[in-house]
Amino acid sequence: MFRYNMYLILSVLTLFLYSCDQHSESEEPYAEVETVYLNGSILTMKGVSPEYVECIAIAEGEIVYVGDEPEVAETFPQAEIVDLQGKTMLPGFIDAHCHFAGFPAQGVGAKILPPPDATVDSIDELVRVLKEWATPENIELTGWIFGMGLDDSVIRPVKVMGVQDDMQPQSVMPTKDDLDRVSMEYPVIAIHISGHLAVVNSKGLEELGIDENTADPPGGKIRRVLGTMEPNGVLEELAIIPKMAEIVNPSTPEAAKVFLDSGIELALSYGYTTVQEGRAFLTSHQFLSSAAEYNQLPMDVVSYIDYSCDSLLLSDWYSDSYKNNYRIGGVKLTLDGSPQGRTAWCSHPYLIPPDGESAEYSGYPVIANDSIVKGIYDKCYKNNWQILTHCNGDAAMDQMIRTLSPVVEKYGVADRRTVLIHGQYIRKDQLAPFDSMNVIASLFPMHTYYWGDWHRQLIGDSLVQFISPTRAVLERGMRLTIHSDSPVALPNMMRLVGTAVNRTSRSGRIVGPDQRLTPYEALKCITEWSAYQHFEEDMKGTIEVGKVADLVVLDQNPLKVPVESIEDITVTHTIKEGKVIYTSLPENR
Repeated sequence: MFRYNMYLILSVLTLFLYSCDQHSESEEPYAEVETVYLNGSILTMKGVSPEYVECIAIAEGEIVYVGDEPEVAETFPQAEIVDLQGKTMLPGFIDAHCHFAGFPAQGVGAKILPPPDATVDSIDELVRVLKEWATPENIELTGWIFGMGLDDSVIRPVKVMGVQDDMQPQSVMPTKDDLDRVSMEYPVIAIHISGHLAVVNSKGLEELGIDENTADPPGGKIRRVLGTMEPNGVLEELAIIPKMAEIVNPSTPEAAKVFLDSGIELALSYGYTTVQEGRAFLTSHQFLSSAAEYNQLPMDVVSYIDYSCDSLLLSDWYSDSYKNNYRIGGVKLTLDGSPQGRTAWCSHPYLIPPDGESAEYSGYPVIANDSIVKGIYDKCYKNNWQILTHCNGDAAMDQMIRTLSPVVEKYGVADRRTVLIHGQYIRKDQLAPFDSMNVIASLFPMHTYYWGDWHRQLIGDSLVQFISPTRAVLERGMRLTIHSDSPVALPNMMRLVGTAVNRTSRSGRIVGPDQRLTPYEALKCITEWSAYQHFEEDMKGTIEVGKVADLVVLDQNPLKVPVESIEDITVTHTIKEGKVIYTSLPENR
């Protein structure tokens, strides 16, 4: 099937949508009418302890009053009054790290996430869900049968009679033979929940031009059928990541509209008013900038460009202010892979190596040459570009420390707000050098729920207790944020807060109880502290006079429900610059 260039698709799409755009430049400016919100728990997120106010007033997309109810009636006698009916209002949610360009595919594709987000916990269920999704209309969207969220840590193999349980594998990764059961006619891809590997069927390998003669690319691996060079369908890191955007690529303007609408709806339903594209390549930047050109983005989107495409930082999109809700914020560097996918680079072997690997296997670097990594940091610091670095394994963080340290010494710390992304297997001794370089730690405590049990098998119980060590970071005085990394998981910000507070695995095991955050600290991570990470603390992150009226309304107060119930809280309204851009309440739709 002929596949259009994404930029051309979005150009055609947005021209089509321009006439019905509700956010176009020709729209009338905000009316001179104030809106007052009252009669709820309005949590400002200012300060070290919770602060509530009785009401706030909004005019021209800005917060113009924060205080007591009697005073607002006198100050704004003509205001529209909105009764919160006891619900909770906070600043709009800001994800410190996710991949918004992947939200559309997560929203549109087959739902292959494991429970509780979907149903796939076996190969048979994976095959069933993909086949059920594979209608002619869905296949026509991209030419592929696809789904995002495959989690091999919960896919149990068929037990072999007569083999002891301690000799049975605890989980299994599907192969091309399994996906061939979905289709032999169409290419099929099941993208791993980490986003760092995928499985394709035989037709998919053919489409990608991968066979027994194809060598592993630098920074990637093609898994093979045991004892042969025949690909088994599993592709890791740079063997598949650069091709994912081409595969999950709308084939028509109509398909592009379906994708964009689905991704936006997903983000707004979880209270996002600012969302990140955490590793933008040319195609994903074109997708987002084209949507922005014609005002199709109702919330702010900030992109961090993969270092290989850093020439985009010379464009007008690189700015500290948004153009139609989009901007480039800096550079993204990835030094290793995924711990749950066993491609993270560690200083110790995995206790369960991937199929075909030896007992000494400890993952691998994306860029093995330190001088190349140092050169990337040097270029960013020389140009004063903010840089976010993906590291999951402690060996990758060692590489970050030894290559970044001389660059910081050369240029100074300044206010660059360099960020460590994920830091799953960080060691205690690595906190000090990160602190000395003024690195912000953006950690991913959702791992404790989704993969806490799996990590315990991979690295052992003692090491897993320090995974995503949010408390240790705070106690050291470092800046902290937490993130969803969606579409690795659903962009459910209340589950993110709940996991940071509870650190309970799927099996109910507590993973690092001494690393828990309080509910208020977890909320700070997705409001004020994440605004700071993005250089936006002067305009976002707290409810204060003069800040943008980016707000979220929840059906319950995260500070007043049992902590185990936080993840069940739902978003009733998402408000961007004073406008309600999402509501879950049927009567308001």
